[in-house]
Amino acid sequence: MEEQQNNCSPSDCAGCSHADSCSSKPQDFKKPANQFSHIKKVIGVVSGKGGVGKSMVTASLARRMREKGYAVGIMDADVTGPSIPKMYGLHEQASGSEEGIIPCEAADGTKIMSVNLLLPDESAPVIWRGPVIAGVVTQFWTDVIWGDLDYLFVDMPPGTGDVPLTVFQSLPVDGVVIVTSPQDLVQMIVKKAYYMAVQMGIPVLGIVENYSYLECPDCGKKIPVFGESHVDEAARELGIPVLGKMPVDAKLAEAVESEKFSEVSNTYLDEAVSIL
Repeated sequence: MEEQQNNCSPSDCAGCSHADSCSSKPQDFKKPANQFSHIKKVIGVVSGKGGVGKSMVTASLARRMREKGYAVGIMDADVTGPSIPKMYGLHEQASGSEEGIIPCEAADGTKIMSVNLLLPDESAPVIWRGPVIAGVVTQFWTDVIWGDLDYLFVDMPPGTGDVPLTVFQSLPVDGVVIVTSPQDLVQMIVKKAYYMAVQMGIPVLGIVENYSYLECPDCGKKIPVFGESHVDEAARELGIPVLGKMPVDAKLAEAVESEKFSEVSNTYLDEAVSIL
């Protein structure tokens, strides 16, 4: 009997006196945004593993949308490895009021919230357990006064753990972008991120491949320094588009190191921008 209950369809549940408590009915864990936040689109940026340049892609997408004239914010949900504030040269602490937390604003007008903007020492390690980290990320949604935004990009930690699960369940995510790199295990890694989003009912907008190649400064030849790309195969198998292939670009790396990402224009992601 229990098995039949778990596999029943919506039509089977119609008129059932136990419909409200039936285990087949999905629960809504969405949290209300801060009353002073009005956000049109929430875009998650995810990866199956670390070290693929997810924060670079997040900031690049935010920058391109700012260049298009949209109001943009970045929620740095990678609590134990925050990098977004430094990329934009933000080192001050976020302020607060009775209404909530006020995010810091980058030179290009992008609103940013990160745990680094709340700590008295930005280099101090965040040694917190998963539930505490997940709670902080939820507060970035419920307690931060984002104001009027067209796009809020959520830079999530790698993998399929507590924080991605919290974001998918608590925030009204409109779609995710998967970031990967050109390695043999890319298909397995991409699939993990893809199927998590699918199981949570979140649309996957496409894949961005980082470190795709190095362009020779003399002849312009594209050199696959990290191996031949497999992202097109993975995308075809999953039925999602490739939104861009980013090379190893010294100018982008320099912008990160000099904390001037607010001046970057990453045209490698124009396809992603058009879809957004």
